[in-house]
Amino acid sequence: MLTTRLDLARIGAARRDIDPIFLDTPLYECDALGRELGCTVSIKLETANPVRSFKARGTELVAGMLTSQGRAAAVCASAGNLGQALGWSGRRRGLDVTVVASRRAPAAKLDRIRALGAELELVDGDFEMARERAASIAQQRGVRLVEDSLDIETCEGAATIGLELTSAASSFDAVLIALGGGAMATGVGYVLKTLAPDVEVICVQPLGAPAMTRSWHQRRVVTTDVTDTIADGVAGRYPIPAVLDDLLTVADDAVLVHEASIVTGMRMLLERAGLVVEPSAALGIAAVLEDRDRFAGRHVATIICGGNVDLDAYHRWVRTP
Repeated sequence: MLTTRLDLARIGAARRDIDPIFLDTPLYECDALGRELGCTVSIKLETANPVRSFKARGTELVAGMLTSQGRAAAVCASAGNLGQALGWSGRRRGLDVTVVASRRAPAAKLDRIRALGAELELVDGDFEMARERAASIAQQRGVRLVEDSLDIETCEGAATIGLELTSAASSFDAVLIALGGGAMATGVGYVLKTLAPDVEVICVQPLGAPAMTRSWHQRRVVTTDVTDTIADGVAGRYPIPAVLDDLLTVADDAVLVHEASIVTGMRMLLERAGLVVEPSAALGIAAVLEDRDRFAGRHVATIICGGNVDLDAYHRWVRTP
């Protein structure tokens, strides 16, 4: 039995508390991608929902819990997707939501947070600076600080993706999961290792934001001074110890990929699958591109975790070189 903070019974029960609009997302083999990459590729599409990312699976649980506790407000730090998701889930339940984000976050994500009715505060600096400011607001106002990956609800909400993967008719040799703070990697990884232990769980992170991957390999928290990647959704510098402990239990490998491979992955997802994705969602494809021999002839699944991207930046990235 795996020893982590997660619990399979709670994950199963979580499906009852998540709006069905975020559940049972499309899962299908993409023949065009497979031919290009030399392996069978299945896509789990987490962008076909009102917040265009997987994050609402977790915020639905958080917001429901806060409502049941009689709480009226919450604050979070976000690179963009969590803020949208908490704004959506909070608005549905009458919660006042404040989101702290970096001024450098993609404008499309910031605009969506505002459109969902959340109060948005911008800070100079990166996500870690936003996290410090959100903690300060929570203390000053006496409201709940929602911390992605640390709050078990965010991990167990994401873990429902794993239930859907394991119930699929197809069996996978490996599942490629974008790695940032770790909610999706630990949640999905836990379910896979519990219900389908032979499936290889591979986490993927950019070379320009390697903190969690380095921590996994060294089996201790490793921080970095800066990040330098277009994959803003996974660009953290300070791994959370409890999350790392979970990741060490459920992940078979953690790999780093180059920016050029991320861009090529985004272009391939557009050209071969008709999908407009943010950089973090292309990490799985990037991992196959950089190690084709490892995946040759195997059946891999990759989670398309987000589609919130500034169009101007997207066009610059994916245009044919």
